[in-house]
Amino acid sequence: MNAERAARAALSAVAEPGDAFLNRIIDHCGAEGALESVRTGRPPDGLRLTEKESARLEHWRIRLVAAAPEQDLTVCAELGGRLICPGDPEWPTTLDDLGGERPYALWLRGPGDLRRSCLHSVAVVGSRAASPYGVRVAAEFAAELADSGWTVISGGALGIDAAAHRGSLAADGPTIAVLANGFDVPYPASNEGLFAEMARRSVLVSESPPGTHPHRLRFLVRNRVIAALSRGTVIVEAEARSGALNTASWARRLNRVLMAVPGPVASRTSVGAHRLLREEGTILVTRHEEIVEAVGRLGDDLAPAPQTPVLPRDLLDPVTRSVLEAFPARGPMGPAQLATKAGVPMSMINAKLGLLAAGGFIERAPAGWRLTSAAKGPPPQARPSSPAETTPPDT
Repeated sequence: MNAERAARAALSAVAEPGDAFLNRIIDHCGAEGALESVRTGRPPDGLRLTEKESARLEHWRIRLVAAAPEQDLTVCAELGGRLICPGDPEWPTTLDDLGGERPYALWLRGPGDLRRSCLHSVAVVGSRAASPYGVRVAAEFAAELADSGWTVISGGALGIDAAAHRGSLAADGPTIAVLANGFDVPYPASNEGLFAEMARRSVLVSESPPGTHPHRLRFLVRNRVIAALSRGTVIVEAEARSGALNTASWARRLNRVLMAVPGPVASRTSVGAHRLLREEGTILVTRHEEIVEAVGRLGDDLAPAPQTPVLPRDLLDPVTRSVLEAFPARGPMGPAQLATKAGVPMSMINAKLGLLAAGGFIERAPAGWRLTSAAKGPPPQARPSSPAETTPPDT
């Protein structure tokens, strides 16, 4: 067994993920030297510690007694997993952007290549208590991103995270779950089937050995990995106090693209997303094309302009359209009046009236021609009078 790899497996079992003090020791004397320092409770030569750091080293020394890195690696292999370390071909170099808070190692389960999957990746995160609107948006965005060749990264939680993972899987796309627990511990339990499918088709990622159970701090700490692995983060829904906002702050800190989806103004699950949108640097996104434009290659991944509906009158030639627009909203008008108002010669007006009648825009009246009801459009009461009336029912 590689001693460096075994040392990092042990360190991931005794220290909380991303501890800057432990990373400083590793940088000073390597993972094997750091493990020896933990085992003896003494700092390595040339490294001076504060009182708090000495107490932390003693805490790790006590925890090391219960650590079993060889057993962890054996269980990992039996479950079809692997441990990757900095410098390995599968190690994503974007994690180095975390500096002193980078992972010591990563425990992976699933056939997906982590580094390759992260080359074109987007994090989609949000509220656990997601609304039907948020769940639908997250799943649709993830499926469309997968269809466009992008990997979707999230945290495996209930709500938006699970919807994003499922949307990507539904489109046969790669998706990565960064967990706050060991990859063999299904948390939340209701997502056990989702994790099993991801382990079969994609990849699960954890900073902790198999068998590790989650606690609140680890959910926040793992958010830095989600942000670091991806080119950008999309916040679909977030309450005023939300772990998704912590991921957003990491995305900003790491100079990743930060995006947010607007939601119903009265929804508490959109309060956090709307607050981000009021801050400089957050990009509002409503389509997956806008996400790709934000994180893709400059000039190559531009989002197409939203298509406006083509109305029948848009297909008319300019002269015929001018005759149509000369009609009053109510009542008939004779050919001579229409010709004068539209600026069309009398020799041409009858032909244009014939085209408009054939298209269903006008009809004969006792005193000339008049608009049909279809050409006038829907009655005023059928038109939405405020944005709230256009909101989908499930928002």
